[in-house]
Amino acid sequence: MWSGGKDSALALLRARASGLRVTRLVNFHDDASDRVRFHATRAGVVRAQAEAIGIELRQFATGWDAYEDALVGALAGLRAEGFQGVIFGDIHLADVRAWYEERVRASGLEHLEPIWGEPSADLVREFVAGGSRAVITCVEDAKLDTSWLGRVIDHDFVRDVGALSIDAAGENGEYHSFVFAGPLFRSPLRWRPGERRRDGGFSQLDIELEDQPARL
Repeated sequence: MWSGGKDSALALLRARASGLRVTRLVNFHDDASDRVRFHATRAGVVRAQAEAIGIELRQFATGWDAYEDALVGALAGLRAEGFQGVIFGDIHLADVRAWYEERVRASGLEHLEPIWGEPSADLVREFVAGGSRAVITCVEDAKLDTSWLGRVIDHDFVRDVGALSIDAAGENGEYHSFVFAGPLFRSPLRWRPGERRRDGGFSQLDIELEDQPARL
């Protein structure tokens, strides 16, 4: 299950390191905005990301009310194609994990959580120490100000986010990210900050890819 952010990237790295063969990224995005929900990343940017990584991407556009049906259909398709399981990047939101796990197992697939239950700060440090980098694309206004938008998740970020009274990995929705470089990538993505917007209680940043059309 691929959001394009740091947690799904770290889960993929962990899965590969354990010997699992991962051959598809599954991404859901909002059919009205054409953006990954919460992360606010445009679907076309996620496609470019998957191409740079070199794993096949399947995307599903759906509204919130139809999300469960779309997910169940996608899982049934994976099972029919012979896939054995689905990897998630959850850390410690038990209700979220339980919701997905019930539907994954009902489809006949294994539900895997490579980073589950570990300290958030340790996971962010592992992500950075391994050479991966991501950019902050969304912040919850009540918890982080807009100066965090566009910040790269690097060693300085690890230090600064660790000094705040929030979950270091943003597991409670404090922030979301887009991975652009690291050991997953055949070549890193070159990007620049784009338009900023507000959506409810969240501030968001568009990611524009260099050598790519401004709107994918």
